[in-house]
Amino acid sequence: MTTVEAAAAVARSPLVILPAGAYEQHGPGMPLATDTLRAEAVAERVAAELGGRAVIGPSLPVGVSPHHLGFAGTVTLTTGTLAAVVRDYVGSLHRHGWRKFLVITGHGGNNATLTTVAQDLLADRPDVEFAWTPVTVLASEVVAEMGVSEVHGHSGEAETAQMLHLAPQLVHRERLVAGTTAHDQLDPLSKVARRGGHPTLTLPYDRLSPNGVLGDPRTATPEDGAAIVAAVVTRITAFAKEWLDS
Repeated sequence: MTTVEAAAAVARSPLVILPAGAYEQHGPGMPLATDTLRAEAVAERVAAELGGRAVIGPSLPVGVSPHHLGFAGTVTLTTGTLAAVVRDYVGSLHRHGWRKFLVITGHGGNNATLTTVAQDLLADRPDVEFAWTPVTVLASEVVAEMGVSEVHGHSGEAETAQMLHLAPQLVHRERLVAGTTAHDQLDPLSKVARRGGHPTLTLPYDRLSPNGVLGDPRTATPEDGAAIVAAVVTRITAFAKEWLDS
């Protein structure tokens, strides 16, 4: 898209989709950019389903990933930096006339920051409509409905299945190994937390799993991945259509 096409798109395509991901370890068999690649793929499919009513803005390829810094290659932003970048993206595109923004994030570590950005925009730019949706959470819901056994979304069954469908050439199948596969192992204080309330304990992934994997990616199939991605795209598209028509 050139600047000429961008100017014309403001009226024709009122929704900007911003893919957001991360650059972090995904075990020995999956690429560091897994979360960004998934977000971009879902964004492309949602935009296609909307039939020209949305444009895809620049990706946010690095997210909030300090919990993965125990593994080589991980790059992280602080929550403040990510929030500032998202606000700057929105501010720039707002100047050109766009008012609706949908962040599709493939990384759960971005969720809290995006919630904060949404609140700030309500105060700073009341004419902006800002929404965000987490691919991992939607995928987990789909996986549960499919009856696929999963411990957690990170480098496990569902995420690996999605990558086997979207970018099989980037998955080192011979390196796929099981990681932590018991729910109680994910949080050593889980029994305490269940006694009352639900406090959240954030732990580095090298304490949760020595190889960075939660689940058993060896059971993943590209067919499951295709079904998961299709269902996620359907849900996000349905929301976007209702939003655009409101």
